[in-house]
Amino acid sequence: MNIQSLEQKIRATGNPVEMLRNSQIGPYVFPIPSEFTNWRDEQEAWQHTAVLMDLSYHMTDIYFEGPDVYRLLSDIGVNSFRNFGPNRAKQFVACNYDGYVIGDAILFHHAENKISIVGRPSAQNWVAFHAETGDYDVEVTRDERSVSNDKPRFTYRYQIQGPNAEKVLEKANQGRLPDVKFFHMCEFIIAGKTVRALNHGMSRTRGLELWGPYREGKEVKAALLQAGKELGLKQVGSRAYSTVSIESGWIPSPTPAVYAGEKMKPYREWLSADGFEANASLGGSFHSDNIQDYYQTPWDLGYGKHVKFDHDFIGRESLEEMADNPHRSKVWLNWNKEDVLRIFSSVLEGGDRFKHLEMPGSQYATLPFDQVLHNDQMVGLSTYAVYTANVRSWFSLAMIDEKEAIDGTEVTILWGEEDGGTAKPTVERHVQTEIRARVSTKRLNPHNS
Repeated sequence: MNIQSLEQKIRATGNPVEMLRNSQIGPYVFPIPSEFTNWRDEQEAWQHTAVLMDLSYHMTDIYFEGPDVYRLLSDIGVNSFRNFGPNRAKQFVACNYDGYVIGDAILFHHAENKISIVGRPSAQNWVAFHAETGDYDVEVTRDERSVSNDKPRFTYRYQIQGPNAEKVLEKANQGRLPDVKFFHMCEFIIAGKTVRALNHGMSRTRGLELWGPYREGKEVKAALLQAGKELGLKQVGSRAYSTVSIESGWIPSPTPAVYAGEKMKPYREWLSADGFEANASLGGSFHSDNIQDYYQTPWDLGYGKHVKFDHDFIGRESLEEMADNPHRSKVWLNWNKEDVLRIFSSVLEGGDRFKHLEMPGSQYATLPFDQVLHNDQMVGLSTYAVYTANVRSWFSLAMIDEKEAIDGTEVTILWGEEDGGTAKPTVERHVQTEIRARVSTKRLNPHNS
């Protein structure tokens, strides 16, 4: 069988859960150097001085342009688009017909009738499907992430973050920066090049996201590094970058809610068997044969505030039914030090070993989900286990039942996969173990809360 679509791949495998849990793809790839100095100093720099994060390669940018672009967005996004004009951006959230999240990404409003959606591919693929197959006068232009694209990117994309970020940017600009509100855009000059900027940052500290034509990226980066030389600016490698969103409180990859249901079948037939959705890997101690048990609602991810019932959109009816029901809440779980040390010590002793904790980010699958237990009952899912030098602890983000989402509640994380582990190449043979953790509704970094 010549497998060309996600739908064909699921049929050939028999079950999307087994397809994803045994995918040969590991964690999401950030194709930049792993370290520029060392990951500890790079992490501390976004808290104490400033960092340059190179976002030019790991995200998919899809541009949508035409007279129907606003209708397209309104028909798909849960967000409100009232008063959404040029030079603004927002966290775009898209759901399936049953109200479960397909993906989220940053939506940039570049000019009248022209937008782009930037991030992991799920949300923008869903929008592109409707633009290309629906009754919309919209042109779609794809700029794929570098692991799926051997051509130069359209744009470079950098973030300058940290307490000294404004000083670095003003020095590079040789003057004061324009005043710009959060999630608004502006323009200024660096190295003689016009740079567009968004007031937005992964590290939840001061700074801007910058972009411009890819061919100008090296000169702009060189000017930024020179400007930051005496201000403690450090470049962030992939090891530190994989931890920044967890420290700040953003769950990078919800499970794309596309793998089941007759209504979603045309989309699965449109999606490539070589694409993100068909090759992402599921990992962790949570295991269900029903792929829909892996789906998230907007409330699970902390996006309930983005759901606006001021327009008709895909999934609205289902979300209206969910709105007043109990939801899971997004929290941080601060892991018990003794239990973490026990995991590390298992590799130094004979006998069974526990699933390795890779420093500083232990994501061994694209979509990691571990069971969270309270009084021996599952109350949610832990995702993205990391250590940062700012928190000085192992921790993870989690989506847990509202009644357990109270500061200080002690829960247990079941760490590792069942039956010695799945067939992913990132999974060594191991046994499961329990890790105690305490719930926090606030960021664990005391200087950045």
